[in-house]
Amino acid sequence: MSAKLRLGVLASGGGRSLENLALRIQGGELDAQIAVVVTNTAEAFALERAARLRIPSAVVSHKVHSTAETLSAAVFAVLDEQRVDLAVLAGWLRLLVIPPRWLGRVINIHPSLLPAFGGKGYFGERVHQAVIDRGVQFTGCTVHYVTNEYDAGPILLQRCIPVLPTDDAHSLAARVFEEEKLALPEAIRRHARSARA
Repeated sequence: MSAKLRLGVLASGGGRSLENLALRIQGGELDAQIAVVVTNTAEAFALERAARLRIPSAVVSHKVHSTAETLSAAVFAVLDEQRVDLAVLAGWLRLLVIPPRWLGRVINIHPSLLPAFGGKGYFGERVHQAVIDRGVQFTGCTVHYVTNEYDAGPILLQRCIPVLPTDDAHSLAARVFEEEKLALPEAIRRHARSARA
């Protein structure tokens, strides 16, 4: 492994977590380098953030690669080419088939306390609305290793917040995202420590 952990950030949308990681790296809080940003659509705003941050990017379109297997093979080819140590799913919304050599080197951040409110179809504000509808008192975020089953890999860390009586899905999402901004860099640090051990 290189001295600085090389990250590949995978995003399908806005790339807020990408920007958070870049700011924490610039601020010296995270000893890593974002080697490449991969999106599955040319419309992802994450590409604009990557360009502004001067980070190389690639689009691996799910319209071109119509099966999870071919999409995944193309994504991991980009990561291999960029010598990525750790793939970070930060708002990536397509199923990835993880090659054996990448197991334990792909992490995901999910906006609930897994295993609650995880699995296919649970993403974005859908998760927070389900939390509110169920009436649970606490929620948060989970960073976990990715396996070939949705949201089922080993958990690296979780951060917890109370669900307030005044919360709606939007306000809850905003408060959970503040926890995600802390959780993802810390999870990357933990992975780096264990990889060096």
